[in-house]
Order: sequence, then structure tokens, then C-alpha cells
Amino acid sequence: MPSFALCLCVSTLPVRADGLNELKSALTRLQGQTPLKAQIEAKTWNRQGEGKELEETHGSASVSVEENPRGLHVSYSKEMLAKLDSEEKLKEKDSKAKTPTLAALSEVNSSALRPMLSAAGGLSRILEKANFKSEREDLFAGKPARVLNFEMSIDKLTEKERKYMKKFDGQIDVWIAADGTPLASRTKQIVSGRAFVVISFEMKNEEEWIYTTIGDRLVAVKKESKNSGSGMGEKGESKVIKTLQVQAL
Repeated sequence: MPSFALCLCVSTLPVRADGLNELKSALTRLQGQTPLKAQIEAKTWNRQGEGKELEETHGSASVSVEENPRGLHVSYSKEMLAKLDSEEKLKEKDSKAKTPTLAALSEVNSSALRPMLSAAGGLSRILEKANFKSEREDLFAGKPARVLNFEMSIDKLTEKERKYMKKFDGQIDVWIAADGTPLASRTKQIVSGRAFVVISFEMKNEEEWIYTTIGDRLVAVKKESKNSGSGMGEKGESKVIKTLQVQAL
């Protein structure tokens, strides 16, 4: 169940069929440039292999971000820089050393943060390649909401993935407020296939987002990603949770 499952329950209110247009209008309206300052933390977990070959790592990293008319500024605390320096030195001495902070660092660089800071653009691009299927009434955080369901297009996959794919299932759910503003979203993808006749594989991906608005900007205050896969005798899974806490300018 999604991390925000406790906020979601089925309602019996009448269904309104204009949610898709309201969502599109809101996504256009919320691609603004309202100045923003926030603290973002990423926690990562990764497990590879099984039995004696099992390796499990945990990591975390945090940064301060500020976006204004001058651009995006990402800053690291002295404590964070000290951890990075320590792990880099450890890695130089032992190539197999665990470096959890370095591993989590890619989750808080500028390119990884953009979808959270400007969430409307990212969600719009995803939905452009999806097919609208249905709309239903629901509750989010105890308030009336609607859920729009989309079927993901196979175009989301790379050419290599499509070449060996036998089965693909991709779904997107978007919870919206009365005016179409996104409240949360959830995507699920399952890809399975066979390569070189004898090698079968399966990959699963889930993402859950929770949104808020800062002026004319849609911001993701939480993103949780889960990935798992198996093939060629290997098995692995990972999870990343990123949280954004808005600060006063």
C-alpha cells in the first residue's frame, strides 16, 4: 500500500467527468517561478543478491536549496561535506568499502531535485504519454478528492527494453482537488520478458508523490521510489525516500 494509504478511502459521492481538463489546466497554471527555499533529505536502501552473496546498504544525504530569479542554488552543510570527504578517502583505500553518503548523493543533485521543485512540468510530461482511462470520487487527507487513472504507454520504455519485452503493465493514478490541483500521484510499472531465448527477467517500479503549492508553483513534498528486478540468476531491490521541507525566505 502507498505511504499515504491511510489518507485515501473510497467515497460514494457522484462522479464528475471533467477532472482531466481541470488537471491539465492546473498543471499549466502551476508551472510558475515563485521563489522557494527548502531543505531536502534523501534516504536510500539497496539490496543485491541472496544468501551468502547478499549485500545491503543504507544511505542518507541532505541539502539546502533556494530557487529565485537568479537561478537554483544547492548548498551542503559542513557536516555533510565532512561525511563525503571521509567516504571518499575510505574508497581510495578500499574499493569495496561501503560509502552510503556518496551513494545517496545522486538523489540530491540539481537534476534529481528539479522534478520535486517544479513538479507540474514533470507530471505533465508523464501524462502526455499516457492514456486517460477513468475518474472516480475519493478522499484525500479526509477531504473530498477525485482520482484520475491513466494507462502508461509502451513508449516509456527504451528501445532495448521493448525488444525483449513480453509483458508490460503501467498505471498512473493522480489525486486532484476540486479545482484540479494535484494532491498526490502513484505510478506502477511491471515489465517482463526473455532475452537470448533462455534468460527471463522481470522489473517492477513504483513511485508515490505528495504535492503542495507554493504560490504559482507545484512542489513535491515527498517522493518514494521502489524498484525490484530479477534475471540471469540475480535479484535486487531498492528504495529511495525524498522529503522536502519548505523554509521561510
